[in-house]
Amino acid sequence: MTIRTKRIYEEKQSGDGTRILVDRMWPRGISKDKAGIDKWEKELAPSGELRKWFAHDPGKWNEFKKRYAQELKKKYELLKELKSLSEKNQITLIYAAKDQEHNNAVALKEYLETID
Repeated sequence: MTIRTKRIYEEKQSGDGTRILVDRMWPRGISKDKAGIDKWEKELAPSGELRKWFAHDPGKWNEFKKRYAQELKKKYELLKELKSLSEKNQITLIYAAKDQEHNNAVALKEYLETID
């Protein structure tokens, strides 16, 4: 399985493979052409309530991942499709957050690596 994460504001590269935006809202200041997104999986983004609670606070990271995992359990079929795609091709989960270590794409990648 080959999954990477990358900020949408970083340049698209051929090694990105399938680029999947995993944010609920389209990132500010970037056109759809420049973004080079292949799929937009809004359904895999954290709920608005969870996102606001987390507020990108690294101190809440472990609890955020637990709560996000609970939300993701309800989206098993979509997650299986993504995992299957990652087993055949490189995929890159695209996000807009400034924090490159504590964001939903990183948490989603970790979660995908645990499911069968």
